[in-house]
Amino acid sequence: MHTLTANGAAIPTLGFGTFRMPDADVLRMVPHVLKLGLRHIDTAQIYGNEAAVGDAILASGITRSDVFLTTKVWVDNYRHDAFLHSVDESLSKLRTDYIDLLLLHWPNSSVPLAEQIGALNEVRRAGKVRHIGVSNFTVGLMREAVRLSDAPLVSNQIEYHPYLDQKVVIEAARKAGLAVTAYYAMADGKVFQDETLKDIGACHGKTVAQVVLRWLVQQDGIAALTKTVSETRATENLAIFDFELSAEDMAAIHALAKLTGRIVSPAGLAPSWDVAA
Repeated sequence: MHTLTANGAAIPTLGFGTFRMPDADVLRMVPHVLKLGLRHIDTAQIYGNEAAVGDAILASGITRSDVFLTTKVWVDNYRHDAFLHSVDESLSKLRTDYIDLLLLHWPNSSVPLAEQIGALNEVRRAGKVRHIGVSNFTVGLMREAVRLSDAPLVSNQIEYHPYLDQKVVIEAARKAGLAVTAYYAMADGKVFQDETLKDIGACHGKTVAQVVLRWLVQQDGIAALTKTVSETRATENLAIFDFELSAEDMAAIHALAKLTGRIVSPAGLAPSWDVAA
């Protein structure tokens, strides 16, 4: 499996996301993708399926140390004591004694960022977490988090797909040595009707999903999460390292971005987003 390096962490560039995935699908699909060769699994406390993810990894027969496991602390657990307790709960559910990457799931201004980052560092020092990072953080919040952290942050997980220009955040992450992990890569299914993506796929003998995933991982410092409940599509989604998009292909996909392209912006959670120049 291909990996990228960010502030000392080796992160598999293609991961399997479990957002809104019922336990039965997790228990079926996670062992399947691991046996296909994928080595990066992403979940979160709020997804409600950490226990299924833990059971699925165990059932796969793949050695735990060979799996890069990410989970995220929910915003209600950002106070110091609740944070530590929630991480212990996640470890128990995930049936492991360490998490490869622990993220703050969303910004939460009701708890000082210093307290959140301090708790992240504390669980890392305790050996419960190998790497730490953030999710859905703007440039300003990301820079402040980096400044407050004793240990290096390794990733900012953000919405990123062909219709959303995220170059401002991506460039800031690169300068700070962070990877960007892209979620919602298929733009909630919108990509599948896109004629530009269809044409590029036809030229390479690849599906639209393969084109989008390749576009993401072909960018420096970008990891991508894929999600499917179809074994066939999972096999296709992993087959993105045997071709390369041309500079023209990459530019054509970047040109699809729209000012209205953001999909995930929940009230009460979303910060004031950076705007592309």
